[in-house]
Amino acid sequence: MTQPPPAPPAPNTTARAAEAEAAIADALRLGESIRSEVRRVIVGQADMVEEVLACLFAGGHVLLEGVPGLGKTVLLKSLAGALRMDFSRVQCTPDLMPADILGTTVLTGDRAGSFQPGPVFTNLLLADEINRATPKTQAALLEAMAERGVTLGGTTRPLPDPFLVLATQNPIDMEGTYPLPEAQMDRFLAKVLVPMPPADDLVDILTRTTGTTSAEVRPVATVEDVRAMVALTRSIPIAPHVLHHAAALTTATHPDRPDAADPVKRYVRLGASPRGAQSMVLLAKATALLAGRAHASVDDLRRAALPALRHRLVLGYEAAAAGVTADQLVAAVLDRVGPPDPQVRGA
Repeated sequence: MTQPPPAPPAPNTTARAAEAEAAIADALRLGESIRSEVRRVIVGQADMVEEVLACLFAGGHVLLEGVPGLGKTVLLKSLAGALRMDFSRVQCTPDLMPADILGTTVLTGDRAGSFQPGPVFTNLLLADEINRATPKTQAALLEAMAERGVTLGGTTRPLPDPFLVLATQNPIDMEGTYPLPEAQMDRFLAKVLVPMPPADDLVDILTRTTGTTSAEVRPVATVEDVRAMVALTRSIPIAPHVLHHAAALTTATHPDRPDAADPVKRYVRLGASPRGAQSMVLLAKATALLAGRAHASVDDLRRAALPALRHRLVLGYEAAAAGVTADQLVAAVLDRVGPPDPQVRGA
């Protein structure tokens, strides 16, 4: 007997699918527009730019680490220039006080206090050389980054939406730096390492920066665009087996696990928290969206492991003595926990 033809999809389902495709296409175009503007100023560093863009689409704070002169601040300023959003910059120094970031209450003529907001009341806050600020001042950012609000004088004031901290820091072993506390490091969605550019890129940098002309970055996105992209990123579907893989990678960073890799048992004091798994998933979704795909894959998740986990591992003194880095340990975890079999959805 001839089988009847399948029923056509419901009109509402078709309309929703078309809307989703259009939204993803818009996100792809927006991401490429921002990339193009950033490339007017930044030479090379494609991985760094992609990771920072993924943090923007995921709505998370990002920490860039590298020696001075590699373009960390230039990248973040060019990103701010491509976004038509409020932007503030704080140059962190040892004498910077919490009130210099958060704001303060100023007495007026009628003895009533008038609150003067600090630079933290913005959409994009560039905290330059954050690890040159003292621990007291670093701690002042913690509530703002965690709660997206500031409490002063018993009054809690919400920060603008979106609120993103784009921070740079020098390597910890440089003179005059203060290591960020673990609680504050954990508030960054990702830590992005800025490498030395290759010789060909360095020649291009010299050509662009030692002449008489300079590139101007044009705004190509608005606050509403960024809000929409953050919401769209969270709506990107991710399969259960990919979530299981995120959980497996996170638990594999803990040295007390019987199946942990030998380097993890030897060199890691504390593994990543659940926030590390959340960060991996959000970065995987943002990576998929920036590539114009409607779902996040295992490859997206594994690509997000380094920026999401490297700053969440607390290493012991044995690691410093042996010259073992967090990146090497995350790589050991990725080797230990291979990608799941796509045929086994519960893997």
